[in-house]
Amino acid sequence: MPRRGKAVSVAAMRRPVSTPEFVAMIGMMFATIAFSIDAMLPALPQIGQELSPDDMNRAQLILTSFVLGIGIGTFFTGPLSDAFGRKRVILGGAALYILASAVAFHSTTLEVTLAARVVQGLGAAAPRIVSVAIVRDLYSGREMARIVSIAMMIFTIFPAIAPLIGAGLIALAGWRSIFLAFIVFSVLSVGWLWLRQPESLPPERRRPFRARLIGQALAEMLGNPTVRLSIAAQSLCMGILFAMLSVVQPAYDVIFGRADSFPMWFAGVAVVSASASFLNAVLVVRLGMRRIVTWSLGLQIVMAGAMVPLALAGLASETLFWLFLVWQTYCFFMAGTTLGNLNAIAMEPMGHVAGLAASVMSGISTVIAAAIAAPLGLMFDGTLAPLAGGIFVLSVAAFALMLAMGRVEARLAA
Repeated sequence: MPRRGKAVSVAAMRRPVSTPEFVAMIGMMFATIAFSIDAMLPALPQIGQELSPDDMNRAQLILTSFVLGIGIGTFFTGPLSDAFGRKRVILGGAALYILASAVAFHSTTLEVTLAARVVQGLGAAAPRIVSVAIVRDLYSGREMARIVSIAMMIFTIFPAIAPLIGAGLIALAGWRSIFLAFIVFSVLSVGWLWLRQPESLPPERRRPFRARLIGQALAEMLGNPTVRLSIAAQSLCMGILFAMLSVVQPAYDVIFGRADSFPMWFAGVAVVSASASFLNAVLVVRLGMRRIVTWSLGLQIVMAGAMVPLALAGLASETLFWLFLVWQTYCFFMAGTTLGNLNAIAMEPMGHVAGLAASVMSGISTVIAAAIAAPLGLMFDGTLAPLAGGIFVLSVAAFALMLAMGRVEARLAA
């Protein structure tokens, strides 16, 4: 790259050729998670029949076990990237992800498949979490939130095609072939970043991987009340998302008898909900991150609260289906107006330990989200009542946390 004088910042020199390409790369890193979860949704009935015929509802653990692996992995990937550089850690995580996918492809029991999914999540944590640190290396403030929001648009658009890909692979070669698709996707996405994105963390800015230094940075982060509240709220919002994902396919199958058309409905919902990230990218600079998150949770309280009595009212299946479709769409829509903003709020004061901050925030929130979603999924009883009641409670708690964050910001500004 030619020199342009001192006006060109070091961060700018580490950026790729164009911002759109950078956003696309980061979006692909984010999409690793979406693809690994959503492509499995059409396979749940077949997995249940083949690997857990006595309790087919256990097949939902294919989703939450992967999420648990992500949560555990994120505690390590950020600090490792702070010590050894962003690209090396992403490549190592991709290798682990590919190895676990191969094990899952050959597994013959649900227990082995679940263990492989946990390891697969460990590997997937690297591209997902370290990519956030790369964004923080190169951007800050609301501009960072804008970049993350646009990248999240790819994350939310990808689920539109992931179940269709999964269904197509199942029809052609069985549900195990989905794991081969995961391998191909990882090779392509990580290879693109490895070849095109310069290393964003130069050696002189790296932090040795030492427990004492990590402990100091962790104490600094958790000592910030805004960061603490943001992590807690993000945990609950992710819990809402993963709880809906755990139940959505059984709901279409058992409650509404639409298992065959589920991938198409899911694709339509994903396309509509993807507009949330675009809308957030437009509004966040004007309205601010905290206000958008608070408003989004307030609407979720109203919708989830209304679904509880509706689910118990014995409505006609067709009527209930359309109401559920609207609510499902909003649950996914809300992910685009909350998760990126909450992540940006917490990352803003943590730029000097971006990798560790990204790891701890995502690690805590993802593990808690998995712990919330797994029992809510297993509570599925052929009605929407457990899911609606659970999401209502989660949204009320998250809304209270955002109000508390507003009081903290007001006190600090006084």
